[in-house]
Amino acid sequence: MTAKNIEYCIKLTAAETAEKIASGELTAVQVTEAHLARIEAVDEKVHAFLHVDREGALAQARAVDEKRARGEKLGPLAGVPLALKDIFTTEGVPTTVGSKILEGWIPPYDATLTKRLKAADVVILGKTNMDEFAMGSSTENSAYGPTGNPWDLTRIPGGSGGGSSAALASFQAPLAIGTDTGGSIRQPAAVTGTVGVKPTYGAVSRYGMVAFSSSLDQGGPCARTVLDAALLHEVIAGHDPLDSTSIDEPVPPVVEAARNGSVAGMRVGVVKQFRGEGYQAGVIQRFDESVELLKELGAEIVELDCPSFDLALSAYYLIAPSECSSNLARFDGLRYGLRTGDDGSHSAEEVTSLTREAGFGAEVKRRVMLGTYALSSGYYDAYYGSAQKVRTLIKRDFDKAFEQVDVIVSPTTPTTAFAIGERADDPMAMYLADLCTIPTNLAGNAAMSLPCGLAPEDNLPVGLQIIAPVMKDDRLYKVGAAVEAAFVEKWGHPLLEEAPSL
Repeated sequence: MTAKNIEYCIKLTAAETAEKIASGELTAVQVTEAHLARIEAVDEKVHAFLHVDREGALAQARAVDEKRARGEKLGPLAGVPLALKDIFTTEGVPTTVGSKILEGWIPPYDATLTKRLKAADVVILGKTNMDEFAMGSSTENSAYGPTGNPWDLTRIPGGSGGGSSAALASFQAPLAIGTDTGGSIRQPAAVTGTVGVKPTYGAVSRYGMVAFSSSLDQGGPCARTVLDAALLHEVIAGHDPLDSTSIDEPVPPVVEAARNGSVAGMRVGVVKQFRGEGYQAGVIQRFDESVELLKELGAEIVELDCPSFDLALSAYYLIAPSECSSNLARFDGLRYGLRTGDDGSHSAEEVTSLTREAGFGAEVKRRVMLGTYALSSGYYDAYYGSAQKVRTLIKRDFDKAFEQVDVIVSPTTPTTAFAIGERADDPMAMYLADLCTIPTNLAGNAAMSLPCGLAPEDNLPVGLQIIAPVMKDDRLYKVGAAVEAAFVEKWGHPLLEEAPSL
């Protein structure tokens, strides 16, 4: 393909790409080849992908073109390329979860989410880089090296799903999948100028998603526009009998909401706890402008006080490590993945210890030790039990807030993307990146981050977070689409218009 054709294909939205494939203006193979060429051209610098499945992607694309040639009806995302976070099992394709302990592991089955993507004829380009076992806010904790932010390759692309967000922002894929345990979809979206959605907990199956914190983890869609995210959301959501936490309810009408965005007559809450010390001036400026924009669009702004939100960070960093210490116990070096010290001179217990020492990174070890301590005899009630009580208080604050408003808005992150290495030796500073996103995970609500401009002091993207009640995910898209359209009309799309070229 010529450079001009590649540029044309990669700059299309997912919705536009699907329409052009369905009409025959483009073939799925052409679109896939264009994105594979883009990956080859720029990913050495960005490092968004851990594995590119070139042959598998082209085979999926050819299957879509054959369906169209036979006159079969194609789905709304048929032939559209996607970057898949390396936390979902994919049959015959490596799944490492960003860890050396699973280096080279080839799963024998597909996650439910992977199956649904394939059934919808979405073309999976490969697996994206991530913080090891999704533990981190910067993708610096990957055992395979950090990913760069396409806006400034010396800065982080967010975490834990920085590979997925960077793939979108560098036009290596129009769609991506992330997971969100404490903000790992929304925070990367905010710092890369993309759209990321954490659906209601249980709305997207976790079967085949390698577990970090089972009561918090949630897969979700990542894209460059609100409509594209809605189209992907509709593909991956829905009840799954293989997941005991899956919600057996119809998927909210997210695509319809994205196509008919409006905030007229809606009550929009602003929580006083989501601003103050530690927030970058440019982030607050863009957020305040977004609130004014919502007023102009016909929304009523309601001030909210949610005092338990100030305790969310502390509660999260007891609950998540406790659950991770339990979930990661299965990586023992005996059944699959890395095995170290199995030379006949060590016991099974010693092999397990040596394997974990070699296979787990520093952040994973830190959280496993913290979680194991919090769950230990004599400390369970004081730490884990107390954190769960705080979690209940946070949920009550949300319930009370949603009696007064339809959605809540806030900055997605307190700052723009920080420099790679800047917080590497300060875990607490790293954890503060998820200050605004964690309460939603603890309560199980739905939330979205979308671009709301660039911070004036560093010209880097700022994210606006929208939070909706449980199973009211369509409200995210209704509000998000209205805000996105207004921003584009006023200032242009911050990514499509202003992102620096690689």
